[in-house]
Amino acid sequence: MESQVSYRFDSQQTANRFLNKLKHWSVAKVTASLCQGGYGVKIRYEVDTSGFDYTLAELDDLAMQHEGEEI
Repeated sequence: MESQVSYRFDSQQTANRFLNKLKHWSVAKVTASLCQGGYGVKIRYEVDTSGFDYTLAELDDLAMQHEGEEI
């Protein structure tokens, strides 16, 4: 099952930094792209159905490190 989440950041530069981290992220395979005029990042990923999926929690933590919030 595919899931989707988006985050908003205060600047385009911060959104790009977050996007770059995701390109080299080892926690889960995600597909990410800029949205909302470059201030947001939309992420799609496959939910791990074999147990509890920590992907969203890890994404939230990474976004918080970049002062982003889920939208």
